[in-house]
Amino acid sequence: MTTVDPTTMTGLELMRWVQTELPTDIPSIGRLLGMRFDEVDHGRIIISLDTRPDFANPLGTVHGGIAATLLDSVMGCAVHTTLPAGAGYTTLELKVNYIRTARTDGQKLTAEGTVIHAGRRVATAEGKVLDEQGKLIAHATTTCMIL
Repeated sequence: MTTVDPTTMTGLELMRWVQTELPTDIPSIGRLLGMRFDEVDHGRIIISLDTRPDFANPLGTVHGGIAATLLDSVMGCAVHTTLPAGAGYTTLELKVNYIRTARTDGQKLTAEGTVIHAGRRVATAEGKVLDEQGKLIAHATTTCMIL
């Protein structure tokens, strides 16, 4: 069982801990979808995952909710890296633009989130999801409330 108290860590420290420790005993959307924290920097996060048949929509391609979840995760985590210990955030708004479909056959999708503005009460970020060939799958913006 993990004994880390996340409220004692800055957002950047917590995200780096998640990246290096890969805690498997903590339920999370990242664990459910197989997300990997590839890069963690102040105001910037890169997460990847491998698609699978369980991600399919009725047409047989990756469901848009997978891309939206990736985008919400990278943008929110990017915001989190700017926060002091004990602070949190929640997504107030998420705007996603879908550009093309993705396959469900193990294709690697990579998402990058970058903070645009980090204020005392509100933060904004942008994100994109790329396929293995570097083609844009979706892009988004978010507004987060700092708690």
